[in-house]
Amino acid sequence: MKKDWKPGTMIYPLPAVLVSCGSDPEEYNVLTIAWTGTICSNPPMCYISVRPERHSYDIIKRNGCFVINLTTKALARATDLCGVRSGRDCDKFALAGITPGHATIVDAPTIQESPVSIECSVTDILPLGSHDMFIAKVVNVQVEEQYMLDDGRLDMASMNLISYTHGQYFDIANPNGFFGWSVCRNRNRKKR
Repeated sequence: MKKDWKPGTMIYPLPAVLVSCGSDPEEYNVLTIAWTGTICSNPPMCYISVRPERHSYDIIKRNGCFVINLTTKALARATDLCGVRSGRDCDKFALAGITPGHATIVDAPTIQESPVSIECSVTDILPLGSHDMFIAKVVNVQVEEQYMLDDGRLDMASMNLISYTHGQYFDIANPNGFFGWSVCRNRNRKKR
């Protein structure tokens, strides 16, 4: 039997990503975001929701761009640290032991240790309440070569990505199927 619980954000698991921003090394910053996702596939668009009082908020608003960096089990400590410390008080790249890399198109750093860095250009800012949503066009994606398969797919399972669920970080387990497997005639087909 289900019981009513207080209204809240219970759509879990969520991606735990590191968002990097700043147009020059003196203002580089990184923050942890769980309120993020895809909002359109053509053109590719995504969003991040950020509290206006966060240090990165003004940097992203001023520069109009950011990079979403996927996180891994090896980046779990850095992911947590960048969510609880402020860039006003420290250099989070140095403190977390992560390396700023070079984006191809946007004027913001990537995180070299991340297997996937998604370069985003802000198209709109939507005030919502506790958070403002930065709606952005995906203008480039950098993927670590070791995760690119010969058939053009990404080897997501070997990235050891993590997620965020109700205050905790979790490893993402092995795949349980592939798109369309429930109706596939050849049920013996190897799961991706």
